[in-house]
Amino acid sequence: MVEVTQKLVLKIKKLDNFVSLPQYKTSGASAMDLVAAISDDVIIPSGEIRMIPTGIALELPHNTEAQVRSRSGLAIKHGIAVVNGIGTIDEDYRGEICVGLINHSKNDFKISRGDRIAQMAIMEVLKPDIQLCEDLSQTQRAQGGFGSTGMK
Repeated sequence: MVEVTQKLVLKIKKLDNFVSLPQYKTSGASAMDLVAAISDDVIIPSGEIRMIPTGIALELPHNTEAQVRSRSGLAIKHGIAVVNGIGTIDEDYRGEICVGLINHSKNDFKISRGDRIAQMAIMEVLKPDIQLCEDLSQTQRAQGGFGSTGMK
């Protein structure tokens, strides 16, 4: 883990003056909420995907990424999740942050302007040098995968 010696700054540009800036809801929160910047309600039918704009653009600190994640309450109570699990926003992207949401429930789901739709965490990015090799070090697990260490 890299020791942070200076305060990181996340620059945010509002593209919609009526949406709130992302914010941490508690002092211990690791991710901030993103809200829907839509003029009219959006219905996500059961089993379908909709792209929801947030009304903001970012300038991330060097060697970081923003990870857009599902909100646990929306996922558990309503089956609404970020379509690709975790969305990655690269540090050089300057466009509007949009969130692809999928409705896993059996009911249509309505999103209104200002609804909290996802959460965003800022993470350090490591970029190791790539080294081609003939052999990898041996481990106890070796090539065992997909349940090879047991189901419980």
